[in-house]
Amino acid sequence: MNKALENLLDLLDLERIEQDIFRGVSRSAIVPRVFGGQVAAQALVAAGRTVPEDRFTHSLHAYFLRTGDPSAPIVYTVDRIRDGRSFTTRRVVAVQHGQPIFHLSASFQTYEEGMEHQAPMPPSTDPDSLPTAAETLPRYTDRFVDPGTVDRLLEARAAIDLRYVDSPPYATVGEPREPRSQVWFRTNGKLADDHLLHVCLATYVSDMTLLDSVLLAHGRGGWATGDVVGASLDHAMWFHRPFRADEWLLYDQESPSASGSRGLGQARIYTRDGRLAISVIQEGVVRVPR
Repeated sequence: MNKALENLLDLLDLERIEQDIFRGVSRSAIVPRVFGGQVAAQALVAAGRTVPEDRFTHSLHAYFLRTGDPSAPIVYTVDRIRDGRSFTTRRVVAVQHGQPIFHLSASFQTYEEGMEHQAPMPPSTDPDSLPTAAETLPRYTDRFVDPGTVDRLLEARAAIDLRYVDSPPYATVGEPREPRSQVWFRTNGKLADDHLLHVCLATYVSDMTLLDSVLLAHGRGGWATGDVVGASLDHAMWFHRPFRADEWLLYDQESPSASGSRGLGQARIYTRDGRLAISVIQEGVVRVPR
């Protein structure tokens, strides 16, 4: 386990300040706001710590309400909405400076046998053959508004080994292409056998690249190239089958629509052996600067 992953695990290890109230801090941000994947993962940690260990996360639905301040702690308050025989529901509100910045509803279920089918895993490239972020990002320093962006991106993603199957948006500015993107990811180190931890780390990563497919359709490079201003609006995930975040996962992403300065991304996450583990949908603000 590298130091960056240790720091990320510390970030997700919230302080309990009351029975259903937790406090978290933020890591250094690429931009001057809290990374959406961080607040979503921390909120899920808070919810999960109020649920019996034999119940597994099966879905979450969230809204990003305000920009988070990375210099201030975040307080997470958990409401125990329902404890049924099979399902448990929690609602979490994240607060900073006296205002809610994020809402999460999460549902947990005891394991049950049932009907089984899934969409097949799409073709992809072997992840071990793909270049790492450290090998890819420095090639495009001249595409970014700020030359220091490369170092900040590498620092922010050092805990996660994330590899693009095709060129990322910032590599093909001005060249619109099919609104589809694939990345492989895993943590940079082994993790404990803790279901909630693996789910929370997948939630953290899920906010990194999901709107790439929106940018690709229009030949835009994203916030780092200065041709788009964006932010996550809402986020939903369904956890279908067991997986490990420290083993390769394929994030197959596409965008069916963009309108009204909003872009929609939808995705499926597969294990390396082809099991559909997670479905994801997110909408975000995608504005072209004037």
